[in-house]
Amino acid sequence: MNIRTKHIGVALVAGMLSLSACGGGGDSAASECEAGQTDGDLFLYNWSDYMDPDLITKFQDEYGVTVTEDFYDSNETMQPIIAAGNSGYDVIVPSDYMVSILIGDGSVQKLQQAAIPNIANLSSDFYPAPYDPTGEYTVGYQWGTTGLGVDLEVLGPDTPHTWGLVFDPELSANFDGKIILLNDPRETMGAALKYLGYSLNSTNPDELAEATQVVADAVGRIAAFDSDQYSELLATGESLLSHGYSGNMLYDVVLDNPDRYTYFVPDEGGTIWTDNMAVVFDAPHPCTAHTFINFMLDAENGAALTNYNLYASPNAASAQYIDAEVLANPIIYPTDTSKLEFITNTGDYETNFSDALSEAKG
Repeated sequence: MNIRTKHIGVALVAGMLSLSACGGGGDSAASECEAGQTDGDLFLYNWSDYMDPDLITKFQDEYGVTVTEDFYDSNETMQPIIAAGNSGYDVIVPSDYMVSILIGDGSVQKLQQAAIPNIANLSSDFYPAPYDPTGEYTVGYQWGTTGLGVDLEVLGPDTPHTWGLVFDPELSANFDGKIILLNDPRETMGAALKYLGYSLNSTNPDELAEATQVVADAVGRIAAFDSDQYSELLATGESLLSHGYSGNMLYDVVLDNPDRYTYFVPDEGGTIWTDNMAVVFDAPHPCTAHTFINFMLDAENGAALTNYNLYASPNAASAQYIDAEVLANPIIYPTDTSKLEFITNTGDYETNFSDALSEAKG
């Protein structure tokens, strides 16, 4: 879903100024593309360190193009840049709820499915998706959960799996000032809503007001609202409890010291998110964009991505190539998803979540 941040540095970053000169692709959706066709270099706008650099190299070598990757830290950062036009980007990786927003405002173009034969590799659980019910605009990239990473050395092995570790002052009394929450309106307000027993997609003003107060009451115990360094801060001891995404928690913290750290989705429930690949409405290189999407949906390439960033793959054909220990890890592939919810687009109500988090933070 939202930021899938830094486990290694990827030296593929180019400045926005250089990209802006590449924009203005016009009605690129009118270009007819064939499978494997390229029409220039690729400009990819993605979450930080979410892409295996070896796959970038492989794509460049196979198709004789250069890939330039820029990064965003939230859907809300990416969306206005794309909607304004002339961004210079070809492919973006929006999360579930943002997909329907981008479709609604015309920011992404319909996919030319003939140019993406590997679309057949996707699991029917993820394609077509509820936020793109006809499957015309997006295909799955990765999926995972949002929960809590904790330092068991301080919290203890019997730490209750509850959002109360953040929002209940009695439970969090021993680690005031050592808590990180995501700087993400839907995730953080969603966590408070789940703590209160509500849906994280609630559009009830009274429920959102109650959640806003819960977050506001916790602000004094929060070290930072951070969507970039949450796992590193846990690993270095600057936080004892961090709100974040399954793959980063596993890669950055749990794998190195599983006796000391763990990650879980609280018993009240949490987010199951999906990120997706889409072609920008005015992509300057739409055929290269389609070829890249098809490349990423190759079974072995999809598995390589999961083996690299430790997020679950929506690519059913990739399962045979994914490392056995990855498939067996419940942090990556949870055995019980009954209390997980997709973040859905709430239409005009979306701004209320952003306003609520701003109000809570003060």
